[in-house]
Amino acid sequence: MVLAVLIGGGAGAGSVVFRWCITTFTRLFSGHADYAASPGMGNPHVPWLGPYFVLLAPVVGGLLYGPLVNRFAKEARGHGVPEVMLAVAQRGGRISPKVAVVKTLASALTIGSGGSVGREGPIVQIGSALGSTLGRVAKVTDGRMKLLVACGAAGGIAATFNAPLAGVFFAMELILGTFSAEAFGATVVASVTASVIGRAAFGDVAFLTLPAFHVGHLAQYGLFALLGVVAAVVGVGFARVLYLIEDACDWLWRGPEWLRPAVGGLVLGLVLLALPEMYGVGYPVLEKATQGGYAVGFLLLLILGKMLATSLTIGIGGSGGVFAPSLFIGAMLGAAYGTGVHHLLPATAGSVGAYALVGMGAVFAGASRAPITAVVILFELTGEYSIILPLMLAIVLATAVSHLLTRDTIYTLKLRRRGIDLEGPAPGARIGAQQVGSVMDPLPSSLPASTELADAADLLSLSGYGTLPVVDATERYVGVVTAQAIAEALAEQPDAHPATVGQLAEPPTPVLTDQPLAQALHALLSTAGTGVPVLDPVDGRPVGWLSHQSALRAVHASA
Repeated sequence: MVLAVLIGGGAGAGSVVFRWCITTFTRLFSGHADYAASPGMGNPHVPWLGPYFVLLAPVVGGLLYGPLVNRFAKEARGHGVPEVMLAVAQRGGRISPKVAVVKTLASALTIGSGGSVGREGPIVQIGSALGSTLGRVAKVTDGRMKLLVACGAAGGIAATFNAPLAGVFFAMELILGTFSAEAFGATVVASVTASVIGRAAFGDVAFLTLPAFHVGHLAQYGLFALLGVVAAVVGVGFARVLYLIEDACDWLWRGPEWLRPAVGGLVLGLVLLALPEMYGVGYPVLEKATQGGYAVGFLLLLILGKMLATSLTIGIGGSGGVFAPSLFIGAMLGAAYGTGVHHLLPATAGSVGAYALVGMGAVFAGASRAPITAVVILFELTGEYSIILPLMLAIVLATAVSHLLTRDTIYTLKLRRRGIDLEGPAPGARIGAQQVGSVMDPLPSSLPASTELADAADLLSLSGYGTLPVVDATERYVGVVTAQAIAEALAEQPDAHPATVGQLAEPPTPVLTDQPLAQALHALLSTAGTGVPVLDPVDGRPVGWLSHQSALRAVHASA
């Protein structure tokens, strides 16, 4: 907890410095505090260029951050969150301390010079690098190191967006990928500490000013549900466009990497000249859309423009996040959808702003599949409880449809394209590449589903296993029963607990004979027993048994 306080304080201070750098570089390159609020205006520093200064700003910015990233921290390129997820999943939470400094400068230069990216990815990487560095100094275990990295991420999100709850759930849902009392407690401490510092610097206000939200007609829930489905398609499409353009940039560029952002900045400058609303993060444009300030045709153009500008910024080697662009695209989609619905069903539809707000959360959920974070951050932005029901409905539907459309999120797809599977083994790991069928034990004797609990307790105590498979009267596999479940049931009143093991049996996460051992370990660690049945991939029949001991024998076999 002491380390969590220190990391939260550091992340809060880092967010203050980071936002100051963004503002300073934006004023330097554009002459405005936020050029997206005054699109098409000239730069007062070079008035003779008029609006054409946007052709040069990304080039000059690229000449500054390109060599910086290429020389000192290549991992600072891109949107940052995947690198933190990889460090937690396969590198024991170890992140180089120089990433914090390089990421701060590179991302601030990218955004200030017109890069159409967000600031959440950079601040997550900055805070996480701080947590990792402090963990190494304190010589903590790998488990604690990962938790400290998550504390840094939570603190960064909380201070930057004045959203302490969103910081906590972002860290647990996306960075750690698990929920526990210890993780919740530590990330809350870091998030609160960072939020206090952020509020002292920026005030106790949300980073967006959004319209009042209300649901005036029950039929609107059906419209919100449909918006969630559409938002999932758009969120997945955004991820695909992002990496398609990044692939195109990789294929086209043949020069030195340090020069790539400057040369690519010429193309980005053309986009900004045609659509100056894409300059920087774009929160003023987002706010205007939620207030119904744009026509449907222009809103659709802004969606395509943001996808293109963000993808180009990252594809040419820029540094920045995709969280804010997801919110931006969602707001434009929701506002366009709400305007269309309002014309079709004027008595039912309600305000355009309501759809814009729900669209923000739904597109982010569709792209990232972090539904809890999406719900919480939109709730914190508005402070209105009435947003919860439509938000939850649209976001859950967007997450489910995204699962059906693609295996990966906008974060994990970047890693999988590099041949990295977060659920697989780390490079060079002793356990991982083997198939489960090559290391499994023989299948223990199964329990008939009709076995009474007292008899099952005796059989389990003599079997040497903490878990046994259960079959029905036709010898069909129905699940497993654990010694813990039987003990808990027998501790209840006789007329309250189930009579047979068949009523307690539950199928665990399936483990197949042709599955890599590293993936099967996740299922093994999540079970309450000492092992899991291994199933035939064809007919789903149990053919073996995977335990911790059999997994460790794989290490001995490979030695």
